[in-house]
Amino acid sequence: MGRPHRTGHVTHRARTFCLLALAALLAAGLSWGVISAFADSSATPAASPRTILQIGYYQSLDSLNPYIGQQDIAWDIYRLNYDRLVCYDPATLKPMPGLATSWSHSADGLTWIFQIRRGVTWQDGQPLTARDVAFSFNYVVKNQLSNYLNYATSIKSAVATDDHTVVFHLSQPKSTMLQTWVPIVPQHVWGKISGTAAANKYQNAAPVVGSGPFQVVQWVKGDYVRLVANKRYWGGAPKIDELIMRMYTNEDTLATDLKQDVIQYADVAPAEFRSFENKPGWNAHRAVNDWFNDIGFNCYTGPSLGNPVLRDWRFRNALNWAIDRNKIASIACQGAALPASSLLPSGYWPASLDYHWTPPADQAYRYDPAKADALLTAAGYPLKNGVRLNKQGKPIVLRIYADDEQDAYLTTAKLVAGWLHAIGIKMVVSSLDTGALNADIYNMNGNTFTPNYDLFCWNWDGDPDPNFLLSVLLGSQINGWSDTAWSNPTYDSLYLQQSREMDPAKRLATIHQMEQIVYQQTPYIIAVYPQILQVYDTAHWTGWVNQPAGSGSVDNYWTFLRVGPKGSATSGGTSPLLIVVPLVIAVAAVVGGLLVWRARKRGAAALEVEG
Repeated sequence: MGRPHRTGHVTHRARTFCLLALAALLAAGLSWGVISAFADSSATPAASPRTILQIGYYQSLDSLNPYIGQQDIAWDIYRLNYDRLVCYDPATLKPMPGLATSWSHSADGLTWIFQIRRGVTWQDGQPLTARDVAFSFNYVVKNQLSNYLNYATSIKSAVATDDHTVVFHLSQPKSTMLQTWVPIVPQHVWGKISGTAAANKYQNAAPVVGSGPFQVVQWVKGDYVRLVANKRYWGGAPKIDELIMRMYTNEDTLATDLKQDVIQYADVAPAEFRSFENKPGWNAHRAVNDWFNDIGFNCYTGPSLGNPVLRDWRFRNALNWAIDRNKIASIACQGAALPASSLLPSGYWPASLDYHWTPPADQAYRYDPAKADALLTAAGYPLKNGVRLNKQGKPIVLRIYADDEQDAYLTTAKLVAGWLHAIGIKMVVSSLDTGALNADIYNMNGNTFTPNYDLFCWNWDGDPDPNFLLSVLLGSQINGWSDTAWSNPTYDSLYLQQSREMDPAKRLATIHQMEQIVYQQTPYIIAVYPQILQVYDTAHWTGWVNQPAGSGSVDNYWTFLRVGPKGSATSGGTSPLLIVVPLVIAVAAVVGGLLVWRARKRGAAALEVEG
């Protein structure tokens, strides 16, 4: 399950000829787990074999500090190293006990009481109490820590009335009180860290002290993160001893490592995914998620370096009819996406509470350049000699930027440029790294926010509850989470209404109203709902969990808590990994001269701030 994020740009990793030779030798004489077990030179010696699962990421970690990290891998780590007050049921996405075993609230919704588990300890052995929970929320509110501030909205204070009870005092009812994804951190660690440091420079070096099922014990930048299982975890000890998260910059290398079982799970590119679809012992899974790829507009009505035509919602709305979403899905995403309609993705939430709003058939956008032309002309942007003019009679020229982290973004930008050129709009396409794109979206002229872009191609990923994705478009998030700088008072008012509504059905109706406003006003053209192309080893590993059930991702808390080798001690057998570790040592002795079996080139990773 992803947190709001945009994936980052990573360093290059190169494989040597010696690695290939050694891999071939090992594959010829040993079983599947050799490379996996031998991957980390700092692992426990063969005399104490350990079960190690390795997974691959096509990105690099930016920070172990949960208050500033933004990337997908970072949020995966935070959810494993730290607990949260309430969990999500992996099948239904409904709230279920986490550190809190039960909860209740007052009739007016302004007071919530949570009972905290007894006997829980931090990974350094100190007891976890309700005071740590209260501290964690107050720390976010007091220091306005932006990564979690939206989750703490309306919380005035949290008070530990004893070691196992936390009382939250709210300024208004909060419909998402059970979806507050604030990490519970140890007061004895973070109480020594100022809010300013937490929000800016504190590194939170390994070993990272939390109470989750795993603990980060090592981070080699641009290379890997090593986590060890918390055998005292209140939710039951993980089935594996270690989890290695490996970072890649080359998709071919990542796919090769999957095929050789160096790693046992990764999200892969469409071409590589197809090669795994009928591969015995592997599951190639097209997962749905709470995300979308978008074409964003600079809607800012204040100081801006964007083209002024984009401030007009009628201009933006007309462009919906010039975009062929089916081709974006089939060409840019190589078939690994579905054409999108409204803001919140379809096919993710259970039918009983589906937040996705489906436009009526007579309002649904389709590829119709003639209609786009007619709407632009009616809005005051005529076509003259094949050139689209603004209201001052000047040719319209727009810049469209694509984040370079995925080829799909640049391909989308090129397709969009072609379609808009066909209706008379001159387009200039550029590919920018994540840092440069963020710099333009959040450009400052001295102390004045002055966004410097016209359009961009990127994506958003959210939570099982839609509140975060909805909040990105608030006027109050301009120069914050908002990357379009769009503002609409009615939308803002409805957001507050849904955030206070305790009746799920009434809240759902309000959210659908919000989606309709976005659909018309078009701060984004919601292009496609990407599928996550997940490949994982089912021949040797069991316990992979889909969240939500059936079509959901296996990259989630529940998978890493439950996954383990087939035939392990937990199921009455012996893990093949436990057998092969001594063999790896023997092979290493035989090959002797191959002291280093993997070579890497490391470069500077471009960090990103989610917009």
